[in-house]
Amino acid sequence: MATNFVDAPVAPTPELLQLLDLLALRYSVAPKHLAPPGPNPGQWAHAASLALRAPDHGGLRPFRFVVVGDGERKALSELFALGAQQRGQGPEEVERARARAFNGPGLAALVARVRDDVPDVPPHEQWLCVGAALMNFMNALHLMGFGAKALSGASVSDPAICQAFCGPGERLASWVVAGRPARAAHPKGDDRASPVISDWRAGQS
Repeated sequence: MATNFVDAPVAPTPELLQLLDLLALRYSVAPKHLAPPGPNPGQWAHAASLALRAPDHGGLRPFRFVVVGDGERKALSELFALGAQQRGQGPEEVERARARAFNGPGLAALVARVRDDVPDVPPHEQWLCVGAALMNFMNALHLMGFGAKALSGASVSDPAICQAFCGPGERLASWVVAGRPARAAHPKGDDRASPVISDWRAGQS
């Protein structure tokens, strides 16, 4: 999707135009359509450095990412299975929960620490920062050639899993799976900007 800069006050460089067009091609890719390899440690770290560009009133950094290495997937799968058992799910559901720990060639957890004791930075602003960090993180993975998807589900609220990933005052916000896209990503709905942007007029809501 080409970007229209006819009325731009400063002509963008060809590199910037290419970058914007590449970002316009980012869509979530389901784990079943992600192939190895996943990001290496340097690529995960690079994505995290881009996450730090998120708007962050007060410099609170209310987020961090925890990468789950291949050698830790088995331990995570047991936590997933235990959580399913404790929720009263049957054997088949427990096994599906266990398998979810192996979703995607690469896996990271997004941990949020949203405080309610900072008067100048209310919780909703901190959550905006967490969401912006996640988007920058996923955009960075996209520009490095990876497909990715943010996932939640019952696991992000499971006490044992949260205890394994979170410190005091933190909560598990999302999982991020990443790998090489095995097929072209595509939008799932209306991709036009017009429904989500408008001009403000006094007296109108």
